[in-house]
Amino acid sequence: MRKPKSKKSRMQSKHSELQEVELLKSWIESQQPERGSNPTSLPALPLDARTGHLDSTRFSRYAGATRACLPHALCGRDVRGAAKTGSGKTLAFIIPIVEKLYRERWCPQDGVGSIIISPTREIAGQTFDVLRLVRRHHSFSAALLIGGRRGKDVDAEKELVNECNILVCTPGRLLQHMDETPHFDCSQLQLPKQRQTLLFSATQPKGVKDLAALCLKDPEFLSVHEKPVTATPSNLQQTFVIVHLHQKLEMLWRFIKKNLKSRVLMFLSTRKQVQFIYEAFTTLRPGISLMAFYGKLDQRTRMATVSEFSKQPSVLFSTDVASRGLDFNQGVDWVVQVDCPGDVASYIHRVGRTARYDSVGKSLLFLMPSEEKMLEKLQAAKIPIWEIKPNKNVVQSVSGKLADSIVHDPDLHGLAQSAFKTYLKSVDKKDKEIFDVTKLPIDEFSASIGLASTPRIRFLNNKIKSSSKKVSEL
Repeated sequence: MRKPKSKKSRMQSKHSELQEVELLKSWIESQQPERGSNPTSLPALPLDARTGHLDSTRFSRYAGATRACLPHALCGRDVRGAAKTGSGKTLAFIIPIVEKLYRERWCPQDGVGSIIISPTREIAGQTFDVLRLVRRHHSFSAALLIGGRRGKDVDAEKELVNECNILVCTPGRLLQHMDETPHFDCSQLQLPKQRQTLLFSATQPKGVKDLAALCLKDPEFLSVHEKPVTATPSNLQQTFVIVHLHQKLEMLWRFIKKNLKSRVLMFLSTRKQVQFIYEAFTTLRPGISLMAFYGKLDQRTRMATVSEFSKQPSVLFSTDVASRGLDFNQGVDWVVQVDCPGDVASYIHRVGRTARYDSVGKSLLFLMPSEEKMLEKLQAAKIPIWEIKPNKNVVQSVSGKLADSIVHDPDLHGLAQSAFKTYLKSVDKKDKEIFDVTKLPIDEFSASIGLASTPRIRFLNNKIKSSSKKVSEL
């Protein structure tokens, strides 16, 4: 058993820390990078000894966003970064947070010093894992506040909220604590005029630029690559295939059977589609593990699914809940977009689940003939993508097998109908310049997923009648 430190030893340690803090402050003041500079190599950074241990962890080779951001962020500047997926954005804000609290001499008794809000539970969990590695030699306390975890309900978290220095949470969970947790009083909480803001995005649409103009003050604009040739990583091979709507399931089945030794992430538009295809293909037994991932799963199931998918060759059917920020430990070999994304930004975030850091990856986009305008938008956004031709001699019909399964399984029949309806509704909400739900061959589509008759879609019938009326008036 280790002996407790003596009073003299504690005083010496405190004095040493004070000296280190003053040294760090003077170092930061004297070593500030020039305004407008975009560091591409990592200089000796003013990090304290506790954070300096990162050299011995898996983060010893900082990714692009981290290298470019840290010199500016550590000296308190606002940063707006154009950073591709998998470029190290998490470390780029975790390290400055920990260093800021250390230089401010923040201690466990000071309470909450930083709140990190993540859009999803999975991203919050991964952010918390990175934080634990960075702060492991510091005395700061930290807590993860998310819903859906058994044994970790909001009442159990209430004891931690006021005692932790760094909180990592989702927006909903934070609001719940603000409403229900005693002494967690945020009524006077304000964003000070003198604050530091770091804003990163894999894409730079108008919304991001408007947010930057609102929140950032004299920011440093950093691009990980000084002259980016493409908007996606160079180690990502991107392809597309032209396929009719009623042929999608056939193409999907053939792809799975051809890639039984890969980790494949497949994106679909709606939760009901994910549930239906997962259940339907499970009954057909393709010879590889199949999994489903969507927002309404409880947190324990979602985390277990992510963990299991990372361990072995498998196919994960998912909605866009997995498209942003989620980092699979062992990497994703293929990203397949079964349904065309609504815009370029969604495409970039989806393919960003593979080819992360230095690993290679492949992506495949299913495009219907009516959706080919999406190619123009991708090319205009500097996304290199090549067409591949399917082997027309390969015939592996699954529609008949699905029809047989649906006849004998009322639950699967109900899922097929729901998948049919929700897909059409999702198309109707997308960019009308590319997507026109009234021109889709719904009878052929219905038959392709095993339905004996086409379900009635009221909103679609009304749209078709309205369109026909306008044509007749002309």
